[in-house]
Amino acid sequence: MTDFGYREVAPEEKTRLVGRVFSSVAGKYDLMNDLMSLGIHRLWKRHFVASCGIRTGQRLLDLAGGTGDIAMLARQAGADVTVADINREMLEVGRGRADAAGQVRGLDWLQVNAEALPFADQSFDHVTITFGLRNVTFRDRALAEMHRVLKPGGRVHIMEFSKVGLPALARIYDTWSFQVLPRLGQRIAGDAESYQYLAESIRRFPDQKTLAEQMREAGFESVDWHNLSGGICAIHRAARV
Repeated sequence: MTDFGYREVAPEEKTRLVGRVFSSVAGKYDLMNDLMSLGIHRLWKRHFVASCGIRTGQRLLDLAGGTGDIAMLARQAGADVTVADINREMLEVGRGRADAAGQVRGLDWLQVNAEALPFADQSFDHVTITFGLRNVTFRDRALAEMHRVLKPGGRVHIMEFSKVGLPALARIYDTWSFQVLPRLGQRIAGDAESYQYLAESIRRFPDQKTLAEQMREAGFESVDWHNLSGGICAIHRAARV
């Protein structure tokens, strides 16, 4: 059994349920991100990509790439980007956004499962995954696949909601997550249940130290992390050597 928010479900059931969540919210995903984070997610993402150390011509795999925010920023930084997501509806939204912005060259869009990547060993200079790792059914498999497809010296960059360190901020954040977000989801996306799951999934995700240890178990070295906004989210980075 594995977790789907606060529920325990069979692994194949989690994959199906997560797929249904993102199929439901794809059309309003970007608007809801702006509302949920009061726009702060855009600052987090710009900082995340700017600090990846991307060089022109490097190959970057953006897992759970969804609606393309990270991919388009990485492309602007000079990377050739493969956007991979298990959800077709999210990819369609992302590709439509990129096409409308005139960002066509250097971006490939593929529907794939992060636990079984269809890429050769040592194919990429960077792997990114942003707010997607907690939705993967078998996190250990996904981390092992990220390690496998990285070139020696390549780096993985993970940004995910994490453990808030300040008790006062944690209380405010809990109220926002469980009282406000589902209501926003119902009003804007017509789906309170999916946003209830997203809030629960954050609480079930490992804290910063635990995720760092799981990355080491997958073979990564030089693992470190730093918090953003008091630990509401955290950026983990590591290298394949």
